[in-house]
Amino acid sequence: MKVLLADKNHPLLKTELENLGCVCEEDYTSNKIQIETKIKQYQGIVIRSRFNIDKQFIDKATNLKFIARVGAGLESIDVNYAKQKKIELISAPEGNRNAVGEQALGMILSLFNNLKKADLEIRNGKWLREDNRGLELEGKTIGIIGYGNMGKSFAKKLKGFDVNVICYDILDDVSDENCKQVTLEKLQEKTDVLSLHTSFNTLSHNMINTKFINNFKNPFYLINTARGSAVVTDDLVEALKKNKILGACLDVLEYEKLSFENLFENEKLPEAFSYLINSDKTLLTPHIAGWTVESKIKLAQTIVAKVEEKFFSKKSKKAHN
Repeated sequence: MKVLLADKNHPLLKTELENLGCVCEEDYTSNKIQIETKIKQYQGIVIRSRFNIDKQFIDKATNLKFIARVGAGLESIDVNYAKQKKIELISAPEGNRNAVGEQALGMILSLFNNLKKADLEIRNGKWLREDNRGLELEGKTIGIIGYGNMGKSFAKKLKGFDVNVICYDILDDVSDENCKQVTLEKLQEKTDVLSLHTSFNTLSHNMINTKFINNFKNPFYLINTARGSAVVTDDLVEALKKNKILGACLDVLEYEKLSFENLFENEKLPEAFSYLINSDKTLLTPHIAGWTVESKIKLAQTIVAKVEEKFFSKKSKKAHN
């Protein structure tokens, strides 16, 4: 099986695929059009988010058996068309779920305890103890929207705190020992801290808007380590100004490009973003929630394991014969 590696990843991904018997070729510089001219040579492609794999690309990939995305989501791939062409789609949410869970917890603890603000003040010669009096997680209700790999990881991290963890999910019966599933209305009634762990889809797109925010009984804190498109930034800023949202931990922003490697589609700084970067109510990071030394290894291992299971195990060989 000939596999094109279109994005740089941990070296073990290439090594382990080759150990399975794959012939791996790397191309990290050619643009999408250039890769389209040669993609018919390959049975597999491994990518992160360098470009969209759309209908045109898939039509050129006449021998493609799998598309592997080294990450959690598949939004950069025309999933339905790929399935029509009987191409296996492989992602690796298991690989960075622990990192995402730790980041979500770290961000809210940092915001609650004014760690960024206090650190910057001390560096500028200010020693303001009362101004930096913090909050505790204990006694709070944490509401999670999207109880898959990432949501479950965050709930597990919260197990050591005296908090009530509830979740809303479009799937039924997702409750476990770390979290109780409730209706969206109940979540909006009880939540003190809302954490988003939804995938990119039509339901989550612009989900956190003024109407949604106003349905919460009490002011709340927001954590978003999912996708920037889930939050309407203008509406978030308005809610922050009115104290309907008390603070926001944002690892992702709606202004990001699809590749996640750059922030803005143009050089103009949105007014809402100007508020976010100048507010003590916000904590911002550059889409790094799943971006740890350990997750880079785990993501590669997960992709290799899934390729092996689907194409190199005895069962998979019979299925593909």
